[in-house]
Amino acid sequence: MNTVALVREPFIQPAPLQGERLNDFLKVVERNRFLPVPPRDSIFVGDGDFRTIGLEFLRYFIEIGGLRENDRVLDVGCGIGRMAVPLTQYLDPAAGEYAGVDPAASGIEWCSRNIASHYPNFRFTHIDVSHPLYNPDGCVDGSAIALPFSAGAYDFVIMTSVVTHLPACEIRPYFAEIARLLAPGGRFFISAFVIEDGIELDGDGRDPRLGFEREGQGSAWHANKETPLAAVAFDDGFLDRHLRASGFELAIKQLGRWRGKSDAPNYQDFIVAVKTARGA
Repeated sequence: MNTVALVREPFIQPAPLQGERLNDFLKVVERNRFLPVPPRDSIFVGDGDFRTIGLEFLRYFIEIGGLRENDRVLDVGCGIGRMAVPLTQYLDPAAGEYAGVDPAASGIEWCSRNIASHYPNFRFTHIDVSHPLYNPDGCVDGSAIALPFSAGAYDFVIMTSVVTHLPACEIRPYFAEIARLLAPGGRFFISAFVIEDGIELDGDGRDPRLGFEREGQGSAWHANKETPLAAVAFDDGFLDRHLRASGFELAIKQLGRWRGKSDAPNYQDFIVAVKTARGA
């Protein structure tokens, strides 16, 4: 079983688009030739088709995360707008809001020029956090992350393919900061690589690029010793513990097919956590 529901009563309200209505909506978005797509040589994060992946995740946000059209969304590690572009079609321009932050200035510049200029409820902010791959000259240590937004300003926070590039010491600071920014009951959608106990990492069907090896005695695993933060996995339970310690309750954990689970709909592992009253 790939999906584990972790709370007895659902925190997540049903999204207004479901079933065939959602399918029809996504088809319309896919055919919208006016949506911006960055030049291929400037897409510096993620693989696969830019628009296809963005639409795939929009479906995940709605069906798994419970994203609503009037939500205030924060995209931590927005890159060059792969999640933002389809969200321009879903979020209500009168009620929904979007803020994207990223340490890669070139991505923020492209998004500001090509997305925010056409959608007033979208904004993008460069955060000068140091990262050896995306911002090596940054002046802010990731373990001291502080985002320039008010407490409780958001209903839905996205971290897609972000914890897969962070060192273990930065996980808790990011989670604590996101807990500060989420309103009580707000949802936190994470994609990650989770190493399950007793699961062979070289089994049939596993992505051959992800030959993770443990880093010392810690909870982190790296797929590339020379470039450790190119792909990072964590022991099962590591992210869960830091989420709970930051004031979240886990709602969903859905494992992905990267490890050879051919029946999984998603490639990476997904976690949806909900901010509780104690995280306020």
